[in-house]
Amino acid sequence: MKYTKATNYALHTIAYLGLLPSGKAIGVKPLAEIQKVSPTYLSKVLTTLVKAGLIISAPGVKGGYRLIKDVEDITFLDVIQAVEGLNPLFHCSLDNHVHDRENCFIQQTMNEAEKKMEEHLHSQTIALVLQKIDQRVSDYLKSEAG
Repeated sequence: MKYTKATNYALHTIAYLGLLPSGKAIGVKPLAEIQKVSPTYLSKVLTTLVKAGLIISAPGVKGGYRLIKDVEDITFLDVIQAVEGLNPLFHCSLDNHVHDRENCFIQQTMNEAEKKMEEHLHSQTIALVLQKIDQRVSDYLKSEAG
């Protein structure tokens, strides 16, 4: 199982935005620099997060991006589903005279596993990960915030 790089950057970006003082925004450039990714690519990820209602884009000189919700209310699953969508990870491809895709026992097992993983990711909030972030990261982001 593998998530896209966009999910990686989205999770980190949400965590970084969670470190900002309330009401403060940060531009795409410092967010891209800290993650060593191009601002153009990260802008696409940020657009996805805006459309999902997790962050907002604030215009102006001191504009940038900031969270809409509290970090206690944003789960890993929220961010992953915003980027990856809601489709299941596994799709049974067999459908023939001896195998019914609708009742595939392998599909059922995979769905159960995915449900357990989703339950875990839903229980993990961004607030929990913020407790583990290095102070240097926090200081850098606060210095770049508008």
